[in-house]
Amino acid sequence: MPVPHHHRPVGPLTGGVLALAVLAVSSSAPLVAFAAAPALAIAFWRNLLAVGVLGPFALARRRAEFRALTRSAGGGDGPADGHAPAGVGRREGWWCVLSGVALAAHFATWMPSVQLTSVAAAVALVATQPVWQGLIARGQGRRLPPAVWVGIAVAVGGAVLASGADFAVSGRAFAGDLLAVAGGLFAAIYTALGERARATVTTTTYTTICYGVCALILLVVCLVGGVPLGGYDTGTWLAILGLVAGAQLLGHSMFNYALRRVSATTVSLLILLEAPGAALLAWAWLGQLPRVGALPGLALILAGVTVVVLGGARAGRRAVPVPLPADAAPLSAGPGPLPGSAPDRSA
Repeated sequence: MPVPHHHRPVGPLTGGVLALAVLAVSSSAPLVAFAAAPALAIAFWRNLLAVGVLGPFALARRRAEFRALTRSAGGGDGPADGHAPAGVGRREGWWCVLSGVALAAHFATWMPSVQLTSVAAAVALVATQPVWQGLIARGQGRRLPPAVWVGIAVAVGGAVLASGADFAVSGRAFAGDLLAVAGGLFAAIYTALGERARATVTTTTYTTICYGVCALILLVVCLVGGVPLGGYDTGTWLAILGLVAGAQLLGHSMFNYALRRVSATTVSLLILLEAPGAALLAWAWLGQLPRVGALPGLALILAGVTVVVLGGARAGRRAVPVPLPADAAPLSAGPGPLPGSAPDRSA
């Protein structure tokens, strides 16, 4: 797990950047709920347009690294002189590809959930991603502190309570809750794979491959399923562009920028503010008020996830660090945050 050697004091600029990032990722769920387009189509365009923004820069600056990812072993002196970082090879390329597959599964489950259940419930349930992350770590043989298991129990109990509140309203909302939980699971798988890739692959290269694979899979799914990819009204296209500029690029890039100045654990906790932030935006913009019966469950989810993240961070301080990519402070949005932080649940 990458452990920063030191962090600079958080000044007004960093504080403003973090606030902007939280606002950007919080806008994702309300925009998806507002857009008059199929959720899978929105996910496809969101990833494709992001690749259109990041791809030219990646190909211009990381061409040697792309070539190294197709060979059995990598080498070079690092991206500063135009070569691929040492240790980059075909195996790392597969981690990037598989991460894109998991990201596509995340989008294919979470984004439809926003259109089936309330924004507050969907965002809070997908926020169980760190809980699944802890279970994956346990499956990998990592010993988790007792506090992490306490957090898992609290968060799962909150998820059951929140889902029960929705189930009392409609089966459609309950189905949305289940999809949101699955979205959190796939986000955890995506992050675990990204952790392996990001140990040596630079952020820009990883982002381009991951988003590209994700967009390709979603395109196939949309074509096979007969999902319309066009013919939307102006408001929907503006919402899609807002998703690209906000949650997909601005939110992630600001969090990654801040990782040079604050810990990954702090960033993870701030990302959890997406749940209340999205609920507030949904109330102000869409008129969606969280149901009273769901509020205790949402609070338990956030409390449990917080305990899991903090417990994992304490365990991480005892772990042996792995090398960071040469561009640990990315110039562009990266869907795979550093281990210990959360990826984009609005994605």
